[in-house]
Amino acid sequence: MLQGLPSQPGAQVVVDGAALNRFDSSALAVLLELRRQCQSTGKELRVTGLPQQLMDLAGLYGVAELLAPT
Repeated sequence: MLQGLPSQPGAQVVVDGAALNRFDSSALAVLLELRRQCQSTGKELRVTGLPQQLMDLAGLYGVAELLAPT
């Protein structure tokens, strides 16, 4: 994902997490790193379709607002 980021057209990168059905905190780490990389290249990360359980985990770690759909 990170290698292809600079070639993404537009100012927004959209990630659909609907297919995630087994995950742990490492999924959050990947999404947060992608968000950081997007910001460093002037892009906005938009995350859609995250399972409620993953959003609950993000809330537990205090990072839900960083991944919440805008």
